[in-house]
This record gives sequence, structure tokens and C-alpha cells, in this order.
Amino acid sequence: CLSLVRLLHYLAHSPLGSVTLLDFRPRQFVIVDGELKVTDLDDASIEESSCTSNSDCFMEFPARNFTLPCSVEGRCQNMNEKRNLYNAYRFFFTYLLPHSAPPSLRPLLDKIVNATGELHWGIDETAAQLERVLNLYKSGEYLQNTTRISKSEYRLVPEAFIPDENYRCWPSYHHKGCLLSVFDVNEAIEICDSYSQCKAFVLTNQTTWT
Repeated sequence: CLSLVRLLHYLAHSPLGSVTLLDFRPRQFVIVDGELKVTDLDDASIEESSCTSNSDCFMEFPARNFTLPCSVEGRCQNMNEKRNLYNAYRFFFTYLLPHSAPPSLRPLLDKIVNATGELHWGIDETAAQLERVLNLYKSGEYLQNTTRISKSEYRLVPEAFIPDENYRCWPSYHHKGCLLSVFDVNEAIEICDSYSQCKAFVLTNQTTWT
């Protein structure tokens, strides 16, 4: 979602002007080295719709319709940008953003989903809010307000693994076991305490994209 927003931010401020993707569907995108790329530009347009009144700036979607303001220059204000943003909301944000995030970040992500679903924000504000969430996540600041009193005592066992003691959890990076990303050992303890099946955990040197 962050990669998509960065792409849409570029399209909104491109050298050609604001670009809209008229055929905006998930199959028009691919991920290359962790970054989302748009593959089909046949239906890209830089034409902002002309108008004489706000009623000319009507955007129709399957579940929602919007009317944007008509500028004094006779153009629908930010229509290309807002069309891209609402499509990002309905095809990506609503399915991906609220799920599997740490609990303390979910209110911020819900706010992004709701604001883009109502088109209260433009792409600049959406990008800034997502970058803020990323910074909180990467820095570990999202853990500062959580209580760190463990219900259990843990003993460090160097170079250990737990054969045949794995179990499934959600969300997990591995469908046959419980593989999660954590900021530090304290967060791992907090997560293990929250699962009744969790008796121990292994920390690896594997890292995520953040």
C-alpha cells in the first residue's frame, strides 16, 4: 500500500501533469524488488475533465459516487488524483491495511482507510500519513505505550530450536507454523503471552523489508 501511494503521489505530480489510470485494477500492477510498478499505461490520461458547474464533476463507482468542485478555470479539481486514490482504497487499502498490523497502529490505519474511502484527503496527505505509520513501525515507537509486564518467566537458551512444537497462528508468514515479525525480544514475549499455545519462541536473524 505504501508503494502504491508513492506511485500515485508521483502520478499526481508528474512532469506531464496529474495522471489518472482509467483501467485501475490489481492485475495492472506487478511487484519488482518489493516495489509496486504499473504495467499498463494504455489507459492513462492527463486530461482533467472540463466543467461549467460542480455537477459536471461527477465520479461514479460501483459502491459510491462523488461530486468534486469545478474550478474557476473550468476544470474539475483534482479529479485524476481523487479517482486514482479511491480506486487504491477499494482495490487495495480496504483489503490490506487494517489486517495483521500491531494493535497500536490499527487506529492510524483505520483513519487512512476511512479518509480515503470518503475522499477527505488528497494524495499528499495520504502519503504523509502512511509514511508516519512506517516511521512509527520502523523505529519501534509504536510499542512505547504498551505495558510490558510479562505474565510468564522466560529463560534464554542459546542456539536452540523447537522441533515439532510449532503451531499455526494468524497472521503468520508461514502457513504451517507461527512465523511473525517483532521489533525486539520484549514484543516477542508480549505476543507469546497472548497465545495460549505459545510456550517458547525462537528468534532468527531474518528481517522484513522494513
